[in-house]
Amino acid sequence: MRTRIIIQNLKCGGCAKTITSRLNQEEDVHGIEVLLDDGAVVVEHENAHTPLEVKQILKQLGYPSVEEENGILTKARSVVSCATGKVRS
Repeated sequence: MRTRIIIQNLKCGGCAKTITSRLNQEEDVHGIEVLLDDGAVVVEHENAHTPLEVKQILKQLGYPSVEEENGILTKARSVVSCATGKVRS
């Protein structure tokens, strides 16, 4: 299956690198694409519950889906995640 998740706070390649790096740790997630221009993450998976897990991971990183709240704490997490991705480059 292929799922596209529209997320908030996605700004640059640093964000994309952090998201890709973290999602690569998940057993059922593969074919990860971070679409900067669309503000989306696309993943391929086998299990129907995987998108919910991916959404939770993205939220923890500071990139909640568009239907979720995007408070100041979440935005701060995204800044840290972005900076971490830039450092790893």
